[in-house]
Amino acid sequence: MGLENGTKGNTGDFVFPTTHSSSKPLNSKPRRKRRNSSDDGGAKIIVALLAGAGAAFLLALIMLMSRLEADEVNNGLLNSNVGGARGVDDQIYLEEVAAGRASPALMKNSKERMRDRANRLVESIGKMEGVYDRKLKKFDKMFNLPKGNPLDALVHGADKQLDGMKAALEGKGAMPGHVDLMQDFKDAIGRDNAKEKRRKEKRAKKERANVESPDLTLDGEKPPHLYPLFPPMPPRTMAEELFGKEIITDTLQHDKPTIAGVIAVLQRFLQNLHQMLIDNKNAKTPDEVIEKYFALVMNYLEPLEEAYRDRSIFPIREDGSIFMSLGAYRDHLLGETLRQAFKTAAYPDKLFVGAVVQNCFGIDVQCRTGVEVKGKDKHGHPITEISDRGPDVNGIEQFCTDPDYAKYCERGQIRALYVNETESNGPTTARYFASKLWGGETYFLQADAHLRFAKEWDRLYAEEVQLAKNYPKAVLSAYPPGFSEEDPPYQGGSQGTRLCSCVFSDSNVEHRILRINTGNMCRGEEEAPSQIAYIAAGFFFARAEFLIDVPFDPYLPWCFMGEEIALSLRAWTHGWDIYAPRKNLIAHQYRPGRMGLPKFWENTGRVFGRPGPGFNTLLQTITIQRIKHMVGYPSSTREALEGLNYQIVLTEFEHYGPGETRTMTEFLEHTNIDVQNEKCGHIGWCNDCTLP
Repeated sequence: MGLENGTKGNTGDFVFPTTHSSSKPLNSKPRRKRRNSSDDGGAKIIVALLAGAGAAFLLALIMLMSRLEADEVNNGLLNSNVGGARGVDDQIYLEEVAAGRASPALMKNSKERMRDRANRLVESIGKMEGVYDRKLKKFDKMFNLPKGNPLDALVHGADKQLDGMKAALEGKGAMPGHVDLMQDFKDAIGRDNAKEKRRKEKRAKKERANVESPDLTLDGEKPPHLYPLFPPMPPRTMAEELFGKEIITDTLQHDKPTIAGVIAVLQRFLQNLHQMLIDNKNAKTPDEVIEKYFALVMNYLEPLEEAYRDRSIFPIREDGSIFMSLGAYRDHLLGETLRQAFKTAAYPDKLFVGAVVQNCFGIDVQCRTGVEVKGKDKHGHPITEISDRGPDVNGIEQFCTDPDYAKYCERGQIRALYVNETESNGPTTARYFASKLWGGETYFLQADAHLRFAKEWDRLYAEEVQLAKNYPKAVLSAYPPGFSEEDPPYQGGSQGTRLCSCVFSDSNVEHRILRINTGNMCRGEEEAPSQIAYIAAGFFFARAEFLIDVPFDPYLPWCFMGEEIALSLRAWTHGWDIYAPRKNLIAHQYRPGRMGLPKFWENTGRVFGRPGPGFNTLLQTITIQRIKHMVGYPSSTREALEGLNYQIVLTEFEHYGPGETRTMTEFLEHTNIDVQNEKCGHIGWCNDCTLP
């Protein structure tokens, strides 16, 4: 299904041309910013004070108190050894004389003079406290400063001084000593700044630790669906045995889904599939097998589908995290693919993998190679052979036991579902399983398990999709360039391919299904990605809301062809536009038959006692009708399928067919496909890069 173009990409680092994007995440809602009082340091308080009307009050308070202290010192009121102060006495006397309440004799009566002076000062202090208490309450309401800030300390100190002065003037104690309120305030600011500095250092230390142990939080709390962590090893670990049956009932019936619960549901299905295949090894027709398989899906998978239909099973984290869906069929490069993905990522702590490991574990069956070319006969024809071999290498084990990467497995960033080779029935089922391992990450990336990555591929793909005009409902997709295992490290940067053409297959094995292909390249000077016609199943990148609109279909077993046209039609009719990334950031190992790698259809033949691909082709003859019906083949209408007794392929079709935002007819016009005559026309806007 891929393009054998062999392009390796140029050398050196690169960056995408960037433009400003004001796009918001899908279904985003404005959030009130939560205020954390612990974040307010002394410097912030001073800025707030000087920026608001309260600054005048603060300065006035400091100046008034300082002047009062200075005046009282000068006039002797703060010194018990001084018998009187002329300045204050004269002022009091002049005011009393002017009011007609004083006589010259008052100046001679020291006790009365001192008492009157004290009463007047107590009255002034009381009025001042009342006025500024009201102003302080208003000021605190305006700025909502945290308790214990430097202003609080200043006011508390001033209140204490005034209370002490009142008590002394009323004869209830000694007059307080001189206090420099301005200096006290500066000292309080200094202490608060030092505290803020220590807090920032502590936070930075925590953030550095989080790079090694990411804080998977949602609105400040750990998402409960990520726990308990299901270990990615060993392969035969069963979630239901590990956590109990309630992990399934909570997920299916109590709206308390967990990734461990989802894995338990999938494992229960696989256990029953294993027994069904044994019981039907000698099935006479493929119809019998399809009927039994669909019954298992209805019994064990449909309850999960129905429980979370048209909504996200988990809340989506807006943290830029990426979920990478990998379907690996006996893949010897899975471990290295994982190493390269994390090694080259800009943010490896935000990368999560859901890997469906379809391996031959050597349990109950003898593992076999694929069809290997051993030479040529005298006529020049290849001599092929299938041989016995040992169990497949486990790429998850290779990755998780590597000291440089084991931490990602311990933190739950690697989620694995193991499938015995005997239960493997093609990429469509594997991709369905892998999509169910998604855990609320921001972005969803689907790819094959034999890849190389350019430096900071994760950051660059996220930035690229955000530049698409229809973001957040935008999908990036392409056929990546190829690589060989002996190639040097992949650098990326070559121009991305554009999926702008199609052809109706003339192969009897492929049942004339529509296959997509590449078209013209753009000039390479574009400031943003432009639209293309189709999605490649081997690589696409989108926001995770894609999984809500275009859930993967569990009713396509033993089907190898057709998944790309189905994905493209479903996504576009649900309102998603498809874009080609301007630069390649991953490379793919294309695998011609001469490599002799195992194929799932060979396994199907062995399972049903019919060596070779023949029986898988018969099974696909039935299931591929589901896709042909979706695309509008005249030979696959409901009436035609009922006539062939294939109506079973339309089970739950309404949930996995075209969307309602755009029609199927509009998609066919958009892509210039003539299904009636089985012809693909030229797509001008796609090949000319003119549709943003």
